Amino acid sequence: MKPRTYSSLDQLAMNVDQALRTVFGRPQVTERENPSQGCAEVALDETERQHVAGLMRINHVGEVCAQALYQGQALTAKLDHVRTSMQRAAQEENDHLAWCEQRLGELHSHKSLLNPFWYGASFAMGAAAGLAGDKWSLGFVAETEQQVVRHLDEHLAQLPEQDEKSRAILEQMKIDEGRHATVALEAGGAELPTPIKQAMRLTSKLMTRTAYRI
Repeated sequence: MKPRTYSSLDQLAMNVDQALRTVFGRPQVTERENPSQGCAEVALDETERQHVAGLMRINHVGEVCAQALYQGQALTAKLDHVRTSMQRAAQEENDHLAWCEQRLGELHSHKSLLNPFWYGASFAMGAAAGLAGDKWSLGFVAETEQQVVRHLDEHLAQLPEQDEKSRAILEQMKIDEGRHATVALEAGGAELPTPIKQAMRLTSKLMTRTAYRI
């Protein structure tokens, strides 16, 4: 059967649907179960609960941004195998999105109120990276994921020792993000210029400081 060809209007409708699911609804996840299933819920004091919730809110925002980046890049990717790779990675990022949201609920906390802004800004960045060419788009993915892995390492070090549920989620996310970076580089991703990497780090720092509280 010949693959269906989607019109520009179809693509727009699908991207709007994905944005609404990511920011307001229920994202379409893969077959994987939440890695925190089977971990016991332990008591956290109020300071610990608020800190863990802040960390998980940062990670949830990070997944909103990742979803938008991948959708923007898939929209403008020029090679079919690059587009397919972006779409599979986006599905796995949806798993992370759902896991973080569930953990925030268990911690009696909320998602970032600025998620619509973060999604829109990240989608624009992803689309721009895709327009620059597939090697730069893939390089952007690799650098993004490498920065996320470093953030996850920092968060894992800050978690209360007894919080096995949050730890299980972040450890699986770290594995997935590292694999996404490797796949992007192996597919032909180019190393980004240092000024772009620095700009990405500054943007990430702004996002994490804001999302921790709002």
